[in-house]
Amino acid sequence: MKTVSTTNAPAAIGPYAQGIVVNGIFYSSGQIPLTASGELVEGDIVVQTNQVFENLNAVLEAAGSSLDKVVKTTVFMGDMNDFAAMNETYAKHFGDHKPARSAVEVARLPKDVKVEIEVIAVVE
Repeated sequence: MKTVSTTNAPAAIGPYAQGIVVNGIFYSSGQIPLTASGELVEGDIVVQTNQVFENLNAVLEAAGSSLDKVVKTTVFMGDMNDFAAMNETYAKHFGDHKPARSAVEVARLPKDVKVEIEVIAVVE
């Protein structure tokens, strides 16, 4: 196993890694809308989803992968009423690529953010 760590995404705020690569597959920890310096990004679901994708891009790059190599995502939202706006923003980041996805509403997310996303991707 190889631990993935980058200063271009927020540091883990607990006993976990930003991601792990095993047998050519990258597993990210959930990314929330924190800047690389750890500041919480306030704003609506669109603003927060965009920051999450900045973080995902950074950890994917550190792992030797990218969004176009993502095979599965899991999206956690504090309010399913935000789904349409999140989905539109999500689609802009992936473009024509459409990985498998689960999207669920949860009771609460870390730091009371609106969205958290984790990915599984191929590393070549």
